Amino acid sequence: MRLDERRDPDVEAALGRARLQIEALALTADELQSALPEAVGAAVREGVRAEALPVARQLAEVRGLMNRALGRLERLEGDLLAERHARVDDLGLLVDLVGQGWKNVDERLLRIEEAVAAGPIRRVA
Repeated sequence: MRLDERRDPDVEAALGRARLQIEALALTADELQSALPEAVGAAVREGVRAEALPVARQLAEVRGLMNRALGRLERLEGDLLAERHARVDDLGLLVDLVGQGWKNVDERLLRIEEAVAAGPIRRVA
């Protein structure tokens, strides 16, 4: 005997409840299908917003630190450039002094050579 052939009131009631629950489940599934993507999207947006805000703050802090570091590096570069120019100026002055010293040595040697070529020096007693 099949279940359909038996018209037991308990079985009929159980089948009726099962049909109602299946229809309610189908309605709930339809509602979830329409509302779930929006709810998930809102939850994802909220989660990203909650997580992105601290990251944005940290990124801004890192950007500020990088700008400070770049400023310091630029100042160091300027100081080094000024120091290099000062050393080049010092070297130029040193070259001029050495050149002038050798010029003076050449002039003295020339005078000595001229005096030697002119003859013995007479001493006055």
